[in-house]
Amino acid sequence: MTDNGLTRIPDADLRKKRSSAFLRVIGSFLGLVILCGAVLAAAGTYIYSVYTAPGPLQTSTIVDIPQQLSRVEISNLLKDKGVISDATVMSLASAAQGLRGGNLKPGEYEIPAAATMAEVYNTIASGRVVTYKLTIPEGWTSEMAVARMRENEVLVGDIAAIPAEGAIIANTYLFARGKTRADLLAEMVDAQTKLLDEVWATRKPDSIITTKEQLLTLASIVEKETAKPEERPRVAAVFLNRLKSGMRLQSDPTIIYGLVGGKGKLDRPISKTDIESETPYNTYRIDGLPPGPIASPGKDSLLAVLNPAASSDLFFVADGTGGHVFAATLEQHNANVKKWREIENQDSAVAAPQAATPEPAPETTAEPIASPPAQLPNVAEEEAAAAAKLEAETNAAIDKAAKDISTAAKVPEPGAAEEPAKVEPVAEPAPEKPELKPAVEETVADPAAKPLKPGTVVKVNGKLVPIPALKKKP
Repeated sequence: MTDNGLTRIPDADLRKKRSSAFLRVIGSFLGLVILCGAVLAAAGTYIYSVYTAPGPLQTSTIVDIPQQLSRVEISNLLKDKGVISDATVMSLASAAQGLRGGNLKPGEYEIPAAATMAEVYNTIASGRVVTYKLTIPEGWTSEMAVARMRENEVLVGDIAAIPAEGAIIANTYLFARGKTRADLLAEMVDAQTKLLDEVWATRKPDSIITTKEQLLTLASIVEKETAKPEERPRVAAVFLNRLKSGMRLQSDPTIIYGLVGGKGKLDRPISKTDIESETPYNTYRIDGLPPGPIASPGKDSLLAVLNPAASSDLFFVADGTGGHVFAATLEQHNANVKKWREIENQDSAVAAPQAATPEPAPETTAEPIASPPAQLPNVAEEEAAAAAKLEAETNAAIDKAAKDISTAAKVPEPGAAEEPAKVEPVAEPAPEKPELKPAVEETVADPAAKPLKPGTVVKVNGKLVPIPALKKKP
């Protein structure tokens, strides 16, 4: 006991009590840690089980994740869309994944049916957004391509101006929602420029195509003339042969472009008036190439112009199978045209019983019909054939009449005794026909060379007079 009456505790006992209190604190802390660990383990087990369990989606769904949303906001959005079952679990799991460098990215994502939260997270963090496609077919005009882009609801923004004809490459383009039309159009133009440079590098030194603009122009005509890639080198050869010989191209697609421009379609057969239309693009009326392309050519057509088939062909016409038959002479071409007309007539005869109202057979497009070196008139081929037949029959009649005449005829003017004027045989009046340059030079028999038979009509001093029958002597 001390002087103040308090009992003094030995130092050894005090140390024992302090040690005991410390152990109790440590024990309590450890117990708390163990308890927390158990709780965390249970929570982790629950979170993991929910995170990896099949989700509530019944069918595949596309979800759009807007820009600048936090993990919590994205988790709530996914819960509201029925993609996940627990927004808290998704938020916690995405936070944990984010520590390892994974970040949720904005965009449209396709989530499969019953996708787990883990799969949903991995899909959104991957950035593999849903892509859409837009196809610009070969042979379309720039105006048609821009119209299709404007109709697409996934693209945004507008296009300030339609590019020059032939400046857009024909292709299928993939893009995500929100892609601007202006950006996509810029990609199309850039791709066409690169393609043109690539093809131009294959040009041979002796080619009559001297500029890239000429290449685009002729390739666009080849593109419109045939849909068969294997035919394009031969079609290109026809047009190049015509250019070399000074013949007009006479391509029907140029008529259409001259009439409707970038709209691309005439929606009716080409008429005789169309063929005679005076437009800068109508290659029935102009020499050489038109002032620019009439469509967007594909790579095959571009290569065909610079690497044409080795041929002397100057003509081609449809063969009834979707392709064409080619010819180097007008005679061969006319025979091919005749066969094509027969095919057309057969098709019309088969289709006629099924049609409520007969419609006129469409005029053939895409075949040049000029004769070398001069051009046939711009008339329908049926009219040309009928006129040629009439001329042949008339010339044959004249020749036959000349051979049958045995004595020269003399027709005196009434009351005159002088020697009769020289006479000219003429054929009987023929029905009117379209003005046509004959493919073969017309020849007329010399009336003075052989006598005329009685009954033959002759021209005397500008008048038509029949040769009278000679009276028999009594």
